[in-house]
Amino acid sequence: MLLQNKHAVIYGAGGVIGSAVALAFAKEGAKVFLTGRTLKPLEAAAKKIKDEGGQAEVAVVDALNKRSIEDHLKAVYDKTGSIDIHFNAIGVVHLQGIPLTDLSTEDFYHPVHTYITTNFLTTTAVARYMIRNKSGVILTITTPGGLLANGVAGGFGVSNAAVESLTRNLAGELGPYNIRAIALRSDAIPETVAGGSHAKEVFGHRAELMGTTLDELLPQMGEGSLLKRSPTLEDLANTAAFLASDKARAITATVANITCGSIVG
Repeated sequence: MLLQNKHAVIYGAGGVIGSAVALAFAKEGAKVFLTGRTLKPLEAAAKKIKDEGGQAEVAVVDALNKRSIEDHLKAVYDKTGSIDIHFNAIGVVHLQGIPLTDLSTEDFYHPVHTYITTNFLTTTAVARYMIRNKSGVILTITTPGGLLANGVAGGFGVSNAAVESLTRNLAGELGPYNIRAIALRSDAIPETVAGGSHAKEVFGHRAELMGTTLDELLPQMGEGSLLKRSPTLEDLANTAAFLASDKARAITATVANITCGSIVG
């Protein structure tokens, strides 16, 4: 198995993406530490992992609170002696589909502040433990919004660009300690909507502004990609598991393209 004897901490692990990646890590042999602000979805994710033979523990952690993050990581490290993998999948509802010239400062700043703050707090906190062991992999998640000039993504596009920049800077600073940092750039995953993701509200509002419905918008999302489809949760989770493994030990300071070819390069 790719991640045998590894310890992975996942933030937003009760969500659709976080739980899918956690399951993939566990299937590859990692013990996963699931964190989030609400216990019930964390317990559901842990049960699914355990039902499939994996190892999982849950803890309520606010990924925007430094003390909450650090207290949890200390407990994990004291128990295991290593934290090998970081993945932050928290998500917040935000506005898309509105031109920047019509967007309020608050609506623009909300995703920028939230995504860069949580990723800064969790990555730097976990890195301090990885430095002790001179080993580790930091994974972040972004979207093509950080590249697109015509995405009308509001502050979300800016937040993606910021997280990718943070990831590259972490890779540069932590490389001498044998710590890798990689951003996973996934395009929209339609099945997350049915799973209860915040994407339902985000995409729903965007569809309304476009004069269509969410049911009509979702099937169209992958039509412009080279593969003529959207990425799936399984696509994202399997890529994350591979990049977290020693099979990818030469890969760092980059952005993995998980867009089915909607973005080239």
